Amino acid sequence: MKVTHLLASSLLAATLVAGPSLAEDDAAAYRETRLGLYVTASEAYDLMQENERAVLIDVRDPIEVKFTGFAEPTDIHVPWVVADREHFDEEARTWPMVKNTDFETQVRAELEALDVAVDDPIIVMCRSGSTRSAPGADVIAEMGFSRVYSMTDGFEGGKLEEGDSKGVRAVNGWRNSGLPWSYEIAPDVAWRPAE
Repeated sequence: MKVTHLLASSLLAATLVAGPSLAEDDAAAYRETRLGLYVTASEAYDLMQENERAVLIDVRDPIEVKFTGFAEPTDIHVPWVVADREHFDEEARTWPMVKNTDFETQVRAELEALDVAVDDPIIVMCRSGSTRSAPGADVIAEMGFSRVYSMTDGFEGGKLEEGDSKGVRAVNGWRNSGLPWSYEIAPDVAWRPAE
């Protein structure tokens, strides 16, 4: 398996939005992880084909998954941040994103339910490979797992740089690499908030 190492520059500064909310663009946006393990979507799929113990974790908001799709072999879905549907941000003209305070507890429970060993490959995927997969991978590594990969191009991949669809996420990523995905989410994988 070829592991892609990012040539990321420096970590972006973490910026908190007023109150407990985090704007996704202002969150600790970084791509480097403590373990330094990275895969593209295609490499992640190959790793999953080669190693039946490999686990794919999607850390995107459920509404995002609903409208953009879901990687079919996803084993665990626990969002890193979720939209705060109770507080509309007038200035930003959208709902703010807030950290899922149950992320670690929920991921740990799912990993235990799947009997994931500390040296099994765990792949963490967000939309584009930053802001969520890297910090999510770090939290999982802090739990004692030694092979936690951040997917560098995420589910949707990068943005087109030119043309009529400039800015649309259509470069690489799980969905744009011809890998199995669907708008249907397996009920036993779909995230449910803690009660």
